[in-house]
Formats: sequence, C-alpha cells, structure tokens
Amino acid sequence: MKVTIVGAGNVGASCADSISYRGIASEVVLLDIREGFAEGKAMDIMQCATNTGFNTNVSGVTNDYSKTADSDVVVITSGIPRKPGMTREELIGINAGIVKTVAENVLAHSPNCIVVVVSNPMDTMTYLTLKSTGLPKNRIIGMGGALDSSRFRYYLSKALDKPSNDISAMVIGGHGDTTMIPLTRLAAYNGIPVSQFLSQEELDKVAAATMVGGATLTGLLGTSAWYAPGASVAYLVDSILNDQKKMIACSVFVEGEYGQNDICIGVPCIIGKNGVEQIVDIELNDAEKAAFAKSADAVRNMNADLKSVLV
Repeated sequence: MKVTIVGAGNVGASCADSISYRGIASEVVLLDIREGFAEGKAMDIMQCATNTGFNTNVSGVTNDYSKTADSDVVVITSGIPRKPGMTREELIGINAGIVKTVAENVLAHSPNCIVVVVSNPMDTMTYLTLKSTGLPKNRIIGMGGALDSSRFRYYLSKALDKPSNDISAMVIGGHGDTTMIPLTRLAAYNGIPVSQFLSQEELDKVAAATMVGGATLTGLLGTSAWYAPGASVAYLVDSILNDQKKMIACSVFVEGEYGQNDICIGVPCIIGKNGVEQIVDIELNDAEKAAFAKSADAVRNMNADLKSVLV
C-alpha cells in the first residue's frame, strides 16, 4: 500500500512518522514545494528504522508529482496559517488555490486514490476538494473530527483520572472552536455513561476545553499542534488501507443526513477500503440538533467564500 502526503511541515512529517512507525503502509511519499525539505524529513524518519523496527520505505520529493503515482491514499496538509491582518476570505482564497492545485496534480497520477484533507479551514477545504475534482463523495474525507474526538477523550480522561483508551467519545459538527459539538451525553467509560462519574458542570468544562483544544496548544506552542493531528491521520489511513471499518467522526459530504445538504461537516462514519462506507445516523436530542444546525450554518457561510475558486 502506498500513501502520499503533500506538505512536509510539522503535521505532514508527523503523519509520515506515525504511519511508518505503525507499519500501516509499505511506502510513504512526502512531497513539498521547498527544495530538499521533504527529502530531509524523509531521510530523518528513515534513520529511525533500525531503532524502531519499521520496514516502511519513506521517500521525499520536491514538487514532482510523478513520484506519487499509484497512491492508494493521498493526504493533503498543504496551506498557510492565518497571518496577522489577514482576513478569513484572504486565507480561504490562498489555501483554496493551493489545495485545488494539489488535488488536480495528485489525481493526474493516482486517479483511484482516496483523499484525506487536513488543510484549514478543513470543512471548507474538504468541500472544495469534492466540488473541484468531481470525485465520488466516499473518496473525499476531512480528518478534523478524528482529532477533535481524540482531544475530547483526553480531557475526559483528565477529569475522570482514567485511561483515555477506556473512554469512548465523539465530536461532531464543524472543525472549529465555535462549531464543534462534543457529545457529552453519549460519552462512556468502559460502556458506562460518564455522567455517572462527572457532574454536568464538570462535563461542561470538558466540552469547553475540547472546543478550544487547538487554540490552547497554539497559545502554548506559538504554532499549531502536529503530533496529535499526525496520529489522527494515521488512525484514519489505517482504517482505510486495512479495511478496518472503524467508526470515526469525519468531515464528509452530506445529502440529507442530520437534516443538512451540500456541505462537508463532521459526522460519524464507517471508514474502510472504499473510504466513507456509511454515515451513521445518531439520534440527537433537541439541543444537539440545534447546535448541529448552527454549526452547519457557520460552515456553509464559510463555504460562500469559495465562489470565485469554484467558478
């Protein structure tokens, strides 16, 4: 199995490292526009092999998409962060142009690949990729919900003082500080609702911490996080390549599910060899439905800034 990761920055390199270390793919190609940058990252990762025991072949290439040919999965992390004084529309315009060009180039060499979108704003970039490529909706997946859900489980584990791997919890909605919806009502510790262990006030604090999880790390690091995003991509890619059919919250195109149409937004999905194999319909309560509708409106409003790119 072959995976291409476009963008060899912190997130892209962490994706490659996690996929290689876990032996998810036999080949990983890192591609970047900076001369020698992806090659250096790939060489650094490969020099871990003798000490960590992985057998994945990791290579780097500068802007030569022919080296990505016949990839089974392509991960797009390309784009720039929002800079001081830059409007949201400017950021979307720049990143949309980058993501659209990347998608066209990778599909020219890997027409049957499944595309995983990481670039921000993630829901909007996933929608752009779907609309600009014309690919079937099952082959375009936004990673955000997997990352948000892992952060949710982390904050729950801290509040419970229990291992995060014993906790099941999911975040749906848009991948943003004000649009994501941590489903505290459905979170469980080894099958027991966490509401039996935590008060509503404690659950509200966990949800609030989850929603600003990315911003918290940016404040501490001075830049966006990369280890957890990389691991979240690897988790998603593993379910695709090994047909694990895991239920993962992903940003995908909805056509009536959860009462929404014509947007990509985070919902529970069964992820397997065909990409999105099923959208799982969770019965939301009235408050959750209202929050999801509000989140969808915010995502749709952001998508409006794509008009010039999609012409």
